[in-house]
Amino acid sequence: MRISSVKRNTNETKINLTLNLDGTGVSEIATGCGFLDHMLTLFAKHGHLDLSVTCQGDIEVDDHHTVEDVGIALGTAFAEAIGDCRGIKRYGSIILPMDESLILCALDVSGRSYLGFDCVFPTEKIGAFDTELVKEFWLAFTRTAGITLHLRKLAGENSHHIAEAGFKAVGRALREAVAIDEAYADEIPSTKGVLV
Repeated sequence: MRISSVKRNTNETKINLTLNLDGTGVSEIATGCGFLDHMLTLFAKHGHLDLSVTCQGDIEVDDHHTVEDVGIALGTAFAEAIGDCRGIKRYGSIILPMDESLILCALDVSGRSYLGFDCVFPTEKIGAFDTELVKEFWLAFTRTAGITLHLRKLAGENSHHIAEAGFKAVGRALREAVAIDEAYADEIPSTKGVLV
């Protein structure tokens, strides 16, 4: 089973997170940031990832530390759970619509961290949530997960829809990338013999 549990304790956040890459999309999320909880629930459901997250963060300051640190913890758990990447398909992509929004997501579980993020939000807030934190989350995640992730908004007028389509798209693309290719289940999907 490709499962990892991570604890991250700092002066700003205390996080317990468990990720199962071979799950069914079940999640229990309590970060103290309602919009992030909603996005992570969608990410887990569409990725068929079992995800449990609790976070006690300094949300009296703002949501930044919670969002960033949950992204760090999720990426760390992903890197541990995926291991040496033996047998995975490695690449995943989708163009995902949500109402007027259309998001392109392409990713490579490569061991190399890169975020290409081209999603302009028409508003600075979604409720109380700062839209700039969407990029901060994916930046924190990609840095610790060791993946290359491109997210591009092709269309969209509603900030909530844009963010939601992005989280769903990453979940779906990850599900494709981490799936085991049965014909090559004992191989590392790289001519180098290692993904770094």
